[in-house]
Amino acid sequence: MIRTNVLCCAGTGCTASRSAEIFDNFNKYIEEYGLADEIKVVKTGCFGLCQKGPIVAIYPDKVFYAHVTPEDVEHIVAEHLLKGRVCKELELSDEDRITGEKILDIEKIKFYEKQQRIALRNCGKINPEDISEYIAVNGYEALGKALTSMTPQEVIDVVKASGLRGRGGAGFPTGVKWQFQKDQPGDEKYVICNADEGDPGAFMDRSILEGDPNAIIEGMAIMAYAVGAHQGYIYCRAEYPIAVKRLNIAIGQAKELGLLGKNIFESGFDFDLEVRLGAGAFVCGEETALISSIEGKRGMPNPKPPFPAVSGVWGKPTSINNVETLANVAQIILKGPEWYSSIGTEKSKGTKVFALGGKIKNTGLVEIPMGTTLREIIYEIGGGCPNNKAFKAVQTGGPSGGCLTEAQLDTPIDYENLVAAGSMMGSGGMIVLDEDNCMVDVARFYMDFIVDESCGKCTPCRVGTKRLLEMLTKITNGEGTLEMLDEMEQLCYEIKDTALCGLGQTAPNPVLSTLRYFRDEYIAHVVDKKCPAGVCKALLNYSIDPDKCKKCSMCAKACPVGAITGVPGKEPFKIDTSKCIKCGSCMSTCRFGAVVRK
Repeated sequence: MIRTNVLCCAGTGCTASRSAEIFDNFNKYIEEYGLADEIKVVKTGCFGLCQKGPIVAIYPDKVFYAHVTPEDVEHIVAEHLLKGRVCKELELSDEDRITGEKILDIEKIKFYEKQQRIALRNCGKINPEDISEYIAVNGYEALGKALTSMTPQEVIDVVKASGLRGRGGAGFPTGVKWQFQKDQPGDEKYVICNADEGDPGAFMDRSILEGDPNAIIEGMAIMAYAVGAHQGYIYCRAEYPIAVKRLNIAIGQAKELGLLGKNIFESGFDFDLEVRLGAGAFVCGEETALISSIEGKRGMPNPKPPFPAVSGVWGKPTSINNVETLANVAQIILKGPEWYSSIGTEKSKGTKVFALGGKIKNTGLVEIPMGTTLREIIYEIGGGCPNNKAFKAVQTGGPSGGCLTEAQLDTPIDYENLVAAGSMMGSGGMIVLDEDNCMVDVARFYMDFIVDESCGKCTPCRVGTKRLLEMLTKITNGEGTLEMLDEMEQLCYEIKDTALCGLGQTAPNPVLSTLRYFRDEYIAHVVDKKCPAGVCKALLNYSIDPDKCKKCSMCAKACPVGAITGVPGKEPFKIDTSKCIKCGSCMSTCRFGAVVRK
């Protein structure tokens, strides 16, 4: 009789931190302590609180252990699982709890207090490689309901009424997209799940696929029934090996149970599904480029119209939704459109998953109701910037998004508000920046990524972004001019107006938003030839304050190029600026604050 379940995070982040060894050690020591008949160890998906990983949760005790190492496992087994004594030193600190209770309740962690997990509802709770655990939490009930008691049009009407919008970036109404495809003539139609998540710092879709793959399969089957399709593809980048493995396991198990294949639920509806791997091209997140890749062609976008709902894969009507969108579908069918539309704002219903990263205490995945403010996410969920650093900006929407400042922190998060503020929702990346970040360098970083990932099909994106990167590089090297800022801004608008696809059209957003909100930093770079944040190496100079120098020679020993000279114990040390490579080793080594960076 199993009395206790030990849930070990087996998402990519924790796997990289030896969670597989933790899992194996639990099984080893549970066997050694004679508890194998009472304790079950389960691999789960991401809990969301990645900053505290590797994570182990104990049920039904609701105890949450953080930063667990393989060496901690025997102690947990001997103390908690055998003797019933919580290992307090491995629990979260008091600042992470809603209450100061001695025994931690998972439901009383501050990180989760303002979240509402719908797309992430099963992540961290079930074994993603065992379909029976998904079925035990109402899995595939929505598919059964749709196939046995609803017409395809009724399914679409429910999704329309829910207000669900695409979570991949543009926010197009999901039910309207499905309606377009359903209304197209012909019997050969396709559905696609876009799992080609390519934004720097984004891992929302990956975590859902790793933690709850059956939710995507069920959502795709419901979508296929609604639009009249019998074949689906999950386009997932090969850089997500754990997600791909679990998807294939889930598809195989669903076929064994008759939940995929012929005559599902004896309804007469047939639907099959397969995984197609992408090579990691950012442009394949654009739906027409993704379709080209599935067809075996080079992943490059095509002009629209025709839209995929009219002519998609193999020239047939096709609906494409991203992972997070599909993760909501089954819950909407089960609980009704009124339930879903009661969450969020007037125009943006439901919840949104964000990958919170950068200069933030609690990095990880958060799922919040639409309308939650940026301030609530960054400070109440994320815990603010570490080391008492001042918040400077937050980048939302990845390379296609923009940077928002302190003044926009009380902006309610929804599609329209973020666009009005100069950014966008995007797929859900949210990178926090603090006082040590140079906003010109941030814009240069994103433009470098865009140039590298441009497919090159259209001149505005292929050449225009290259020119933007060249100008940004000159500015960070101290070679910029005020006229260059005006040229750069004009070029941004020309690219937006003329690029072929949505990725090219939004490529200038990081430049435009930083010019809008941080123009003073650009001016400091081009007029004063200074980087206020001390990031751009070409604009930095290191020196040693002779009054603070203790003549210890530690800075000279740390210098990799021998640019620092002096006599230990007799005279202050000096930096030869002609030799200095501005690596900062001297500053990080000096314990007396004698090294000055200007």
